[in-house]
Amino acid sequence: MNKYLLAASILSANFSYLGKEINDVIIAGIDIIHFDIMDNHYVPNLTIGPIVLKSLRDYGIKNLIDVHLMVKPVDNLIISCAKAGADYITFHPECSDHIDRSISLIKKYGCKAGLAFNPSTSLHYLDYIMDKLDLILIMSVNPGFGGQKFIPNIFNKIIQARKIINQNKKNILLSIDGGININNINKVARSGADILVLGSTIFKNSLSYKKIIKQIKIELK
Repeated sequence: MNKYLLAASILSANFSYLGKEINDVIIAGIDIIHFDIMDNHYVPNLTIGPIVLKSLRDYGIKNLIDVHLMVKPVDNLIISCAKAGADYITFHPECSDHIDRSISLIKKYGCKAGLAFNPSTSLHYLDYIMDKLDLILIMSVNPGFGGQKFIPNIFNKIIQARKIINQNKKNILLSIDGGININNINKVARSGADILVLGSTIFKNSLSYKKIIKQIKIELK
């Protein structure tokens, strides 16, 4: 494994040939596929669902897929996404009536569990579930749309989350999502990230996927 894992947020990809887009970024050096599901209820956008996830597995995509659920309620989609081929399923605490039960449901269906935190969501939820989590996702923008600017105050939250993980001596990945670009990715990584989620920086860039990912990896050295 690399010291830092790069995840491609396919929300910014070209959906007219999504399978090829994902295959191309994997060949260019992406480690994880970040799969955003939004419901136009919890967040003001409507995206894709388990059918698209299954189609990517059927297409031959074998890399890790982290399904980021921005939906309320969440439990039914946990089951559907697990059956469709998710590796990680990450949800927001505000979307579950019983966080512990939702995490247990993810585990029951053979996936690893993540909890996502909006910029204004307190990390206090971690006090009760650290022993069951595999991933913590810190949103560095308000969820709903790609292409937003990184919120500077989130650096403190990343540092805090890393401190909590280290103090508890847990093997939990810390993922950061939103507004990461070539100019701030080094600072995001040094603040404590394991996984760096990139959307527009990859898919909307004038450079080829191979060239921009190479530049990103140079910044991370």
